[in-house]
Amino acid sequence: MSELKEFRLPDVGEGLTEAEIVAWHVKPGDPVKDGQIIIEIETAKAVVELPCPFTGTVTSLLVQAGETVDVGSPIITVDTSPGGAAAAEPPASTAPASLAPASTAVGSSPAETAAEVDPAPPPAPQERQAVLVGYGVRASSTTRRPRKSAANHVPGEPAGAVTPGRRSDEGATREGVTAQRPAASEGKVLAKPPVRKLAKDLGVHLSGLTGTGPAGSITRDDVQRAATAGPADGTGNGTGAGTATASTASYEDQRIAIRGVRKHMAAAMVASAFTAPHVTEFLQVDVSETMAAVRRVRELPEFGEVRVSPLLFVARALLVAVTRHPLINSSWDEAAQEIVVHGQVNLGIAVAAERGLIVPNVKNAGAMALPQLASALQQLSLTARAGKASPADLSGGTITITNVGVFGVDAGTPILSPGESAILAFGQVKDAPWVVDGQLAVRKICTLSLSFDHRIVDGELGSAVLRDVGSMLQDPVRMLAWT
Repeated sequence: MSELKEFRLPDVGEGLTEAEIVAWHVKPGDPVKDGQIIIEIETAKAVVELPCPFTGTVTSLLVQAGETVDVGSPIITVDTSPGGAAAAEPPASTAPASLAPASTAVGSSPAETAAEVDPAPPPAPQERQAVLVGYGVRASSTTRRPRKSAANHVPGEPAGAVTPGRRSDEGATREGVTAQRPAASEGKVLAKPPVRKLAKDLGVHLSGLTGTGPAGSITRDDVQRAATAGPADGTGNGTGAGTATASTASYEDQRIAIRGVRKHMAAAMVASAFTAPHVTEFLQVDVSETMAAVRRVRELPEFGEVRVSPLLFVARALLVAVTRHPLINSSWDEAAQEIVVHGQVNLGIAVAAERGLIVPNVKNAGAMALPQLASALQQLSLTARAGKASPADLSGGTITITNVGVFGVDAGTPILSPGESAILAFGQVKDAPWVVDGQLAVRKICTLSLSFDHRIVDGELGSAVLRDVGSMLQDPVRMLAWT
């Protein structure tokens, strides 16, 4: 007797109200086990993988990739009857290749990719490590080759075998014979979920594109070039003889859906800008000594495995300034009509990731030694840019640094992260004339910009914090004296 159970979209933390379906890892008829990753969703802060809470057989997918679903809505049904549950555990030696998902699941090991060329029993899946908030993020965002499918399988040939004149997944052919691979359907095209979403939004068919990314994968630039070229060949990819010229395409409007991180960022910035009265102050600083210190620290064995940049010294200077002026590390509690001065510093670092601007933070950064802080900042940046930042990484920040200098910008007026009272912008370091001991010299100069919530931080406090940070960057020894 069939026992159907519905899996409803859960709240993975931070008061989630809705999420967008990025990709399914299963289809109707597939066996699933309790704890098996079945879907990727994009919340307002991160891409999160969800495991199935049942063992059985998938009967239907109630939502499709690209849809936005409210928390609590059913998204999949699973037959958990004895027959359906038994189907979820086929013998390892006789498991048919057809049970594998049509598209390679994110996070598969290199051994699985090799098995597509040389058939072998699949390795046991790695255990997932539980996290405190939600279900964790994708194990990997690296691009890999697609699995063999019926579209390019030769009748009578074992799955994954390579025949003369046909390319293997490693790009090689037997006996030196080269032949073109049969055209795959759009669902088999090698492209990451965000790229597929962009193509869908712009009306571009992936099957007609030639990828320029690793292993021939399609990138965002490939999609945008195709969209700009226009529908010259009837596919929307502009690959026909009548491809539109750049001068014509430049007048065409493009519409990009406001979703996920970009939607959250926009709402947060509007709320912050029109809730907290912003004040921004600027200070030019001679950072020649800091740049020299960066070079010396890079040579120390304690920093051998991390990339030391001027941002490390900016972060340490701000942390020291917080110990001297604790009120700068605070929040305004409107409901309680109180100012909350935080006991620890969760240092946020603004990161321009592929999915939009995000601000992960280093928890209790003020308690870290310099090598530990350098390692934490590097790991935070790598994790965020790879799209692996968890909701826990993106929540709880108390004060933020944004490094606008990496974009070649001298200064700006940054908007506060919601719930914080200050954000420091670090501009580009460049050679400029500077007066030293009454003489004109060429020095390394940068501009610091501090925006603060004027309900909490008055001009005197904001100026004191900015002046202290500048003094420590001008003379890094002050960090030792003031710690």
